[in-house]
Amino acid sequence: MFGLRAVASNVGGRLFQSLPFRGTRTQCISIKAGMDIPDNKSLEYALPYIHGIGRARARHILSELHMDNKLARDLTKREIVALGDELSKYIIGRELAVVVEKDVRRMIDIQSYRGIRHNDGLPCRGQRTKTNARTRKAGKRMPSGVRNK
Repeated sequence: MFGLRAVASNVGGRLFQSLPFRGTRTQCISIKAGMDIPDNKSLEYALPYIHGIGRARARHILSELHMDNKLARDLTKREIVALGDELSKYIIGRELAVVVEKDVRRMIDIQSYRGIRHNDGLPCRGQRTKTNARTRKAGKRMPSGVRNK
């Protein structure tokens, strides 16, 4: 009976040692400046780590390059350069964030409906706000004990 407990505790210790922790650093491949993808994933799932690329666009990029879906760490230098050239055709990463911010700023400046909703921190795509939109309205709550009479 005591031998079984020792084996069970040893198995638990081994499982605990083999679990990955959140703080572990993963190896990444730098495609272009500021664009890193994890090297332990296949390209179809690694490319969406770049802001502005989803799985559909990742598949499209791979088909444009006539590249099979392999692990990112198995890429040769020539394939990395070709991938970087293909990615330069798209607005992605920090460049995309700047464009979106500029568009939102323009809507706010011309006082369009969407601009006013952005400025007020409310949903601007027609969602209801009486019972939902908690994330957009999160900072505007009144204290729970205060009521208007």
